[in-house]
Amino acid sequence: MAKRDFYDVLGVPKNASDDEIKKAYRKLAMKHHPDRNQGDAAKAAEEKFKEAKEAYEMLSDPEKKAAYDQYGHAGVDPNMRGPGGGGAEGFGGSFGDIFGDIFGGGRGQQRGGRQVFRGSDLSYAMDITLEEAAAGKDAQIRIPSWDSCDTCNGTGAKPGTSVKTCQTCQGQGVVQMRQGFFSVQQTCPHCQGAGKVIPDPCGTCHGEGKIKRQKTLEIKIPAGIDDGQRIRSTGNGEPGTNGGPPGDLYIEIRLHKHDIFERDGDDLHCQVPVSVVTAALGGEIDVPTLAGKATIDIPEGTQHGKTFRLRGKGIKGVRASYPGDLYCHISVETPVKLTEHQRKLLKELGDSFKKGGHKHSPNDQGWFEKAKSFFN
Repeated sequence: MAKRDFYDVLGVPKNASDDEIKKAYRKLAMKHHPDRNQGDAAKAAEEKFKEAKEAYEMLSDPEKKAAYDQYGHAGVDPNMRGPGGGGAEGFGGSFGDIFGDIFGGGRGQQRGGRQVFRGSDLSYAMDITLEEAAAGKDAQIRIPSWDSCDTCNGTGAKPGTSVKTCQTCQGQGVVQMRQGFFSVQQTCPHCQGAGKVIPDPCGTCHGEGKIKRQKTLEIKIPAGIDDGQRIRSTGNGEPGTNGGPPGDLYIEIRLHKHDIFERDGDDLHCQVPVSVVTAALGGEIDVPTLAGKATIDIPEGTQHGKTFRLRGKGIKGVRASYPGDLYCHISVETPVKLTEHQRKLLKELGDSFKKGGHKHSPNDQGWFEKAKSFFN
């Protein structure tokens, strides 16, 4: 019987990515694995498993995939010695990668006959001000840490007792499971890959050989760091298993909301209130920056919403060559709580504006022209 198309076997299109191919194979392998199919269904499952394995072996190898895409099954037939001819090495690579993921060995390595695992990463949220983010700072944080148990000296066994070699795996930390034509190596279910068991655990650490404490870390916050960015502290995560390396600690930066400035990348924005008189007659106003005070020259007749740009008054990002800018958005304030005398003066001023026509209100004429159709 002719072989099925490898893409059809995995149920993926011909332009599928490597991740899509791997995901499809993992799903089929888990479904048709002989350990999960017993009785009458075992034979059919085994055939489907072998078919999926062969398809993945070919499509996960760039050279074999290219040969298959060009020549079909003939391009990867080992009997034809083509460029995609398969072999034991290709089988072992694809088989080991996928089943390491399925059966829990994806992150494990062998060390002295035991499976060792890297520790998990930890995350820590740090709140800082905008000023601290711009200038950088040295900070101290307290995080959980594991230290060797003083009671058992790190063995995990009660004083006066000892650790025993696991009889299930003979100290190897792994066991072999055979089914049909292949075998799968799994972490020993008895010792969880440690290769040893503790008949009488230490009462202080409960057999862990370590106890949790708090430790203080010195963290350097680089100048220019932004909200959401992370700092990695290598080796300060959870400890590894069976002598595996520890994970890392990631410090995530959270910026407090600032009273004046709003950050946009390396630029800063702020609203600057200006009186009607200053906006109409012009003048100088002082505005704040992270480095101190700056002066803006307000031209006569400045309108609400006008933006002034102060170059280099923003923040210099972590990877930036030069600092961003500060954008000052003018907000013209309408006077409130007027006295009777002030009201009279404003009314007289308003009447004089009306006599002058639209020349005192540069936006009025254009706006009313556009609005005529609604008034009619």
